[in-house]
Amino acid sequence: MRLDNYTLGTYTPGAPYWKQLLWYFVGTTLVQSYWLPMSTFKVGILRLFGAKIGQGVRIKPGIRVKFPWRLTVGDCVWIGEDAWLDNIAPITIESHVCLSQGIYLCTGNHNWNHPHFQLTSAPIHIQESSWIAAKSVIGPGVTVGRGAVLTLGGVAGHSLKPMTIYAGNPAQPVKERKL
Repeated sequence: MRLDNYTLGTYTPGAPYWKQLLWYFVGTTLVQSYWLPMSTFKVGILRLFGAKIGQGVRIKPGIRVKFPWRLTVGDCVWIGEDAWLDNIAPITIESHVCLSQGIYLCTGNHNWNHPHFQLTSAPIHIQESSWIAAKSVIGPGVTVGRGAVLTLGGVAGHSLKPMTIYAGNPAQPVKERKL
């Protein structure tokens, strides 16, 4: 691969440069802060920068959001400490989802077969009543089915079926989830 020939191609961050700078220097600092632990304040800042966020959302300190204008969150969602929502493509999190501490949602990657290491991106969709346990990773283009669980440190590079518990790297179904 030739990194000196790398370009963004047709990719765009989806917001004017001034908004990106304002988010980077002001918004992300406030949302990530351990000094401001109040969820309502963090939700308000994310909404101010274009995120669509429902009611009763709890956001812990240390979370990182690449582009809030590409984030949709339902009602009664919990986002744990040091979660990283690396959303160069949209991330949709439906209601009653728990994202535990240190999770990483990655919507972009590079094509290692392309001579210029081309950027690729795809959205992530986490359906209602799912749980992404601590230190788990979800890759581009993954849909987490309704009520699915990705256990501690799991890595999902493919979509997860509803009401199924997954574990490991790569994530494999372990058993059916019963409520």
